[in-house]
Amino acid sequence: MEFFRRGELRELTNPGVVSRQLIAPHNAPGSRVTITHVTVEPGGVQPRHQHNASEQTWVVLEGAGTLLLADGATRPFRAGDVARFADGDIHGLENGPDAPFVYMAVTAPPIDFTNAYTDTP
Repeated sequence: MEFFRRGELRELTNPGVVSRQLIAPHNAPGSRVTITHVTVEPGGVQPRHQHNASEQTWVVLEGAGTLLLADGATRPFRAGDVARFADGDIHGLENGPDAPFVYMAVTAPPIDFTNAYTDTP
């Protein structure tokens, strides 16, 4: 068993985005998933990107934003919604101006996201 207190969790940041790594290769190397709690500040953006060898599921906990998808497509995305991205699917997020957007991401197989963030421990 592994047990982690909030202060022990690694936080990665980009402008307007905080990604708290709950279960990740650095703290649970035998895990089959990465689980990340992500907060996107009002007006924040996670640019379109893809994970070529992992699928990812996002569960929106708070807020409302816009999914950024392939070929310039967008889709409203709000608390209670769930999106699953297959390997290679283009995805990103643009938050509205009023409140933080908070979601949980589950990625399998696991990914170490350290290199995707500008401020790392």
